[in-house]
Amino acid sequence: MDASSQFQDSLPVSSDALLAQLQDWGLGYVLHEHVPLRTVEDAKSVEDAMEVPGEAAFRVKNLYLRDKKKRSYLVTLEQDREIDLKALGKQLDVGGLSFGSADRLMQNLGVRPGAVTPLAMVNGAENGVRFFIDAAVKDAEKIYMHPLVNDRTVAMDVSDLWVFFVKLDVAPEMVELG
Repeated sequence: MDASSQFQDSLPVSSDALLAQLQDWGLGYVLHEHVPLRTVEDAKSVEDAMEVPGEAAFRVKNLYLRDKKKRSYLVTLEQDREIDLKALGKQLDVGGLSFGSADRLMQNLGVRPGAVTPLAMVNGAENGVRFFIDAAVKDAEKIYMHPLVNDRTVAMDVSDLWVFFVKLDVAPEMVELG
């Protein structure tokens, strides 16, 4: 199985169910469907078709990480941001950060590799995942992210993303990255 919407019914929360929940909560988004995107480079190949000229957009890459004590973290960064896991661990005051396995990703965030997203906190909140987001998001109007599958992208007002987190009782932690 891949991370596309073809297999969304095998997820704890399907992409369709997540999108319906966003609508029920009155959170606006624009849905874009496209080929499966597995990397930032893949995403860049379809960005022009989605972007609104002059819009302050925040395009993301997402890291599912574990520390040496087996705690889980979701870190959302601006897509072109370079990251040093050792330095990030020091900044977050956690030691021994490494990438989590595909099995743990599914267990804790309910998504497959290639579809990691801030919206996966719909599952992560219940599983004790700590969520960190690049402080640069404060300068954006819209955030572009996958709705639990990698062949769809939603463009959402950043303010609506914060409402989403409030609904989940998630307190995003801002991280200043150089």
